[in-house]
Amino acid sequence: MMRTFLNIYNLSIKELKTLFYDKVMVLLVIYSFSFAIYIGGTQTSTELRNASIAFVDSDKSTLSTRIIDSFMKPRFNTPVMISYNDVNANLDSGYYTFIILIPADFEKDVLGGKSPDILANIDATRMTQAGIGSGYIQNIITQEVQTFLKGTYDNSVNPKIVSRYKYNPNLTSMWFGSINEIINNIVMISILLSGAALVREREHGTIEHLMVMPLRAFEIMLSKILSTCLVVLVCVSFSLLVVIELILKIPLSGSVPLYLLCTFLVLFATTSMGVFMGTIVKNMPQLGMIFILAILPLMLLSGSITPYESMPMILQELMKLMPTSHFVDLSQAILFKGAGLSIIWEKMLIIFIIGVVFFVSTLALFKRSLDSQN
Repeated sequence: MMRTFLNIYNLSIKELKTLFYDKVMVLLVIYSFSFAIYIGGTQTSTELRNASIAFVDSDKSTLSTRIIDSFMKPRFNTPVMISYNDVNANLDSGYYTFIILIPADFEKDVLGGKSPDILANIDATRMTQAGIGSGYIQNIITQEVQTFLKGTYDNSVNPKIVSRYKYNPNLTSMWFGSINEIINNIVMISILLSGAALVREREHGTIEHLMVMPLRAFEIMLSKILSTCLVVLVCVSFSLLVVIELILKIPLSGSVPLYLLCTFLVLFATTSMGVFMGTIVKNMPQLGMIFILAILPLMLLSGSITPYESMPMILQELMKLMPTSHFVDLSQAILFKGAGLSIIWEKMLIIFIIGVVFFVSTLALFKRSLDSQN
């Protein structure tokens, strides 16, 4: 038993040294858990911010002026007044996302009890801003008209709805984007590192050296998994404590050590997947091709990008067999909701069982591959 532990330890040190000599791979790992996290958190916003808007005010009344003045930063840029003849040209050029046309006699019709139409021209090629912005525009104009008529936002007839947003009170998309990027990079880097470690051995001819040594396939495979887990866990710790909390200033409600434990469990499964890919391919180009085919479904269908409940039922059942789907739930529960072990232990157990299945299956294939080379 002591000989097995010693072999795994020495092989893991060898794997770490080999990785550190690969400068391209080291740069990829550093980028994935630093700059990529920052970019993913700050540049994938789904919020309406600084949307360009213009008005054609054919009424030029007190009410139309109040409506125009109600569109303010940070949701909208300062409104610009344009003429009716410039509407199509500005939309075609993409200069404005929203152009609002207030008709003549608008205030007069409102005071007369009529419901005049306001035309909102929206550039739908900017899909996110168009969808969210149309709702903001309707609410802002409705509130300003009600205030103009009654002098207050309060409505004595309709009930007042008070919304409270838990876990992300300001609906800041940066919180979701950065954690989502960490999850994706954990899966991507762990599969790539473990698979590349085995392919590198085959390309350099060092796998034959290991086969003539008194080593078992279990020891060789486990050393590659543990060394990859160690590298990824260190990088995840850096991302959470430095990039997320210190730079992006995103508060983490839950326990970071507990999250790292969950990360280790999912790494046990994903690194086994990487070794499986490294076993069935012969060189790095083949690994890259099969890696792309595997990583895209794992990232797109795990629930981190596409809401899990909105997918077809057959895909939901299929993704329950993948550790990434459960890991997304764990990540959000721990980091945002402050969930403890008593709440998430079932998900952790599921990930562990999936990891064991992947590990045992990959080990059997890896043994067969080594035996065929003898």
